[in-house]
Amino acid sequence: MRRKPDLPSKTCRTCGRPFAWRRKWAPVWDEVRYCSERCRRRRAGAAPEPEPGR
Repeated sequence: MRRKPDLPSKTCRTCGRPFAWRRKWAPVWDEVRYCSERCRRRRAGAAPEPEPGR
């Protein structure tokens, strides 16, 4: 079993935070660009999400 620091990582194109490899991304790791669905939806050029409670 690999330890988390030994896993490959990337930087999210939306928020700029680093994120680590996940098993579910194994077949498409080269295509992964965003750390989460929220960042994928908020990618550059997209309309910003409305803030909760507004």
